[in-house]
Amino acid sequence: MIQFAILGTLGEVVSYCIREKKIGLPYSPVQTLGKIIAWAVLGAFIKYGFVGIKGFTHALVDHNLLPAFCGYGIGWAFSVAVMLNVFFGPQMMYFHRIEDNIVLGHKGFAGIETALKTLIWFWIPAQTITFSLPTQFQIGLAAVWSFVLGLILGLAKK
Repeated sequence: MIQFAILGTLGEVVSYCIREKKIGLPYSPVQTLGKIIAWAVLGAFIKYGFVGIKGFTHALVDHNLLPAFCGYGIGWAFSVAVMLNVFFGPQMMYFHRIEDNIVLGHKGFAGIETALKTLIWFWIPAQTITFSLPTQFQIGLAAVWSFVLGLILGLAKK
């Protein structure tokens, strides 16, 4: 939770600074605290998603619903990344948008299509790397990836 609170919020701040070409916070102090809490909650939500999807992927391999190579090595990492981003990613993104709407007082899901597209071009490759690592590094790297994606999207908006 702490890693996501720090890195997720920092990613938004750095993205804002790049986009606006100035140093500062994109939100009021109260909203920034809300964003920190939202990122922390999201980190816990993601931890549960990682554990659940790994169990789901194991079950698919055990029941011969995925090829055997999906049970180890890079095949395992790629399979978990795909399952995570197909079955968990969209719900997580909508949940995160609801958090943002609550914190910032916004309504709706404008622009969510762009976020959903990142599941394919960014998150599956990034999380294939993540799931290639030992478990104790996976949540921390996911938080770093959130920061990296914030930078990419911030530069793209520039």
